Amino acid sequence: MVVKTNLHAVFAVPFGEVQMPGAEALNARLRGHFLGLEAQGQAFKNPSPSLKQHEQVFESDFTLFASTEPCVTELKAFCWARLGELVAEANGYSQEQMARIKIHSHTWFHITRRGGRVMLHNHPMASWSGVYCVDPGEAPDLHSESGVLRFHNPHFYSNTFLDAGNLKLLPPFHHGVWNHRFKAGQLVMFPSWLPHEVLPYEGERERITVAFNCWFSGS
Repeated sequence: MVVKTNLHAVFAVPFGEVQMPGAEALNARLRGHFLGLEAQGQAFKNPSPSLKQHEQVFESDFTLFASTEPCVTELKAFCWARLGELVAEANGYSQEQMARIKIHSHTWFHITRRGGRVMLHNHPMASWSGVYCVDPGEAPDLHSESGVLRFHNPHFYSNTFLDAGNLKLLPPFHHGVWNHRFKAGQLVMFPSWLPHEVLPYEGERERITVAFNCWFSGS
């Protein structure tokens, strides 16, 4: 009789990743709109950021998706549709259950210039977070970590003892961090408690992203 040990991914972290089809035209409109808002200065800048902002990062206030600007409402529809799909699949909700669930959110945009970064943090008062890439900016070379979105392994004690038995664990069991290099039009969604940061950006063209934190009511 053959005996086989079953390997399970018990404490896995759910991620959602999707590419918007034909995003070029929308991203061009978003880019122009956001740069225009930034040019107006304090009127659209976050008055009370939860993190100390790097001087090369412009962060808007947290009401972006309340805007009626057509390019913003188009992006909002895409993000909420994809987030709804992720929440339904991750929780096993039916369409009827999802129809009773309401999204609440903070939404904002970042414009990052050379040298800008976002420090390590999470969002403890939300359940799901997401980042949409309007423009990834420029990467100096293929191996650069410029502007990558870095996620940290939440299993903080997983690498306290390393030997030949666990040194080269394959995903999803690996240690360390996961770097995400954005493409324009790409949306990434993840649990809000997951620690993440944006590494220093080294490009010359503006790196522009939209971010959201969400919590839900109803069932």
